Amino acid sequence: MTKKLYLPLLLACVVALTSCSKKMGELSPDYFTVTPQVLEAINGEVPATINGKFPEKYFNKKAVVEVTPVLRWEGGEAKGQSATFQGEKVEGNDQTISYKMGGSYTMKTSFDYVPEMAKSELYLEFTATIGKKTVEIPAVKIADGVISTSELVDQTLGSANTATGEDAFQRIIKEKHEANIMFLIQQANVRSSELKTAKAFNEEVKNINETANRKIDNITISAYASPDGGMDLNTKLAENRQDNTAKVINKNLKKDKLEVSVDTKYTAEDWEGFQELVSKSDIQDKELILRVLSMYQDPEQREQEIKNISSVYKTLADEILPQLRRSRLTLNYEVIGKSDEEISNLAATDASQLNLEELLYAATLTQDPAKQEAIYTKATQNFPNDYRAYNNLGELAYAAGELDKAESYLKKSLSIKDSPEANMNMGLVALSKGDKAAAETYLAKASGAPELNEALGNLYIAQGQYERAVNAFGDTKTNSAALAQILAKDYNKAKNTLADIEKPDAYTDYLIAILGARTDNASLTISSLKDAVAKDPTLGKKAATDLEFAKYFTNAEFMSIAK
Repeated sequence: MTKKLYLPLLLACVVALTSCSKKMGELSPDYFTVTPQVLEAINGEVPATINGKFPEKYFNKKAVVEVTPVLRWEGGEAKGQSATFQGEKVEGNDQTISYKMGGSYTMKTSFDYVPEMAKSELYLEFTATIGKKTVEIPAVKIADGVISTSELVDQTLGSANTATGEDAFQRIIKEKHEANIMFLIQQANVRSSELKTAKAFNEEVKNINETANRKIDNITISAYASPDGGMDLNTKLAENRQDNTAKVINKNLKKDKLEVSVDTKYTAEDWEGFQELVSKSDIQDKELILRVLSMYQDPEQREQEIKNISSVYKTLADEILPQLRRSRLTLNYEVIGKSDEEISNLAATDASQLNLEELLYAATLTQDPAKQEAIYTKATQNFPNDYRAYNNLGELAYAAGELDKAESYLKKSLSIKDSPEANMNMGLVALSKGDKAAAETYLAKASGAPELNEALGNLYIAQGQYERAVNAFGDTKTNSAALAQILAKDYNKAKNTLADIEKPDAYTDYLIAILGARTDNASLTISSLKDAVAKDPTLGKKAATDLEFAKYFTNAEFMSIAK
């Protein structure tokens, strides 16, 4: 009897154990795919789409399984958003998986990027229960590492072109001195009262001629007749006024032995001057007069229509027309500023002798950042109410990697004037500090800064908008522009950009090495990485874990450089 019971009992246990083993257990990596196949940092995050599958006759009808993506690296890990699945006999709101048919699912997850993720592994971890019992399902590795090329924007930002508060220095400034010789109606003789004006004008010519940093170009005489009276009469009047004025001026010049070219011209009817004087006056019906001028082009018709406005014609005759009977004298000359040598010497020894524009210009005469800083500092002391020197000090600090110092100077500049230059530079500082929202706010207020599109290109890289970044950079030849083109997979354009960078640095070479790896050019990869490491040895260690170079991790020459 005992033997008869033993065999069925044994068979029942075997069936039970076999059944239990099929209910849950280890899952093969073959059941999972990850997009992208190699994870990539974008906009400061590492996004991934995981497509998984529970095989047929695997998912226990009473099971609840929580699946969690976990990115692990030496010394740390980051967990993504979990998803929960349930068997057919579980009452709940999670996705139900059929025991007989199995089931597929898609999970989207994202991890905040940290540099250690370059050498990492993506796992799925499972927490499973059947009823009240915990069931162990081993974690499954589904991907290796993270490509972090987009994060190179943090390094390429340092060489971004900043916005300078430009000086308005002009070594040669065009100046002029004017005077008017006035005439009576229908007369062209220069009266004695007007000879005094001509004499005073000549004294000014003499003074300017004797001043060391002044150079006379010429004197122009522009003679006019007012637009009342006939054209023939006015033409003769204007021409005679021109000739008589020229005689007086040339006589005075000859007397003082001044050799100055005198150019003459005349205008028979000065309608332009008439319109200007009327528009500036408070004459009754002036809008009507101006409308007549715009409606009629024929001089005689204009004059007749204006005379028809009898209410104002006497006022015109008394107040406007006499001012048009004149010869305008114009002395054209140049003011010649200090030489570069003089400006540089004074900036170093006695900056108080320089005006603001000269002092700002002095900083452009040296390439030494320390000397530039000293000059701009002096400018802030001598001219504390001008925003440009503070902005330019912020530029220097930014280029030196002193972000807090740069921010302090730029905020001072903005407190004086909300300029496009300082806003753009503050945008770069904020971006370098990782504050993309603040960077976007500042750059939105930087319209008019010539370098704005380049700054926006850097922002778009940081935001993961690579095509938009490429468009913003345009033909800019910088590391950041090339980085955007590589990330957008425009490798030919990136190659040309990198070749044309004016001052290539270690990151220029590193980007060329990445370009070589992506285009299967081993010799370019190896030689460029060697150049990069020679300029910045820390890039060797970076390359050793950079998945851009994964195919070279077994290359002896590569590994001798990447260490």
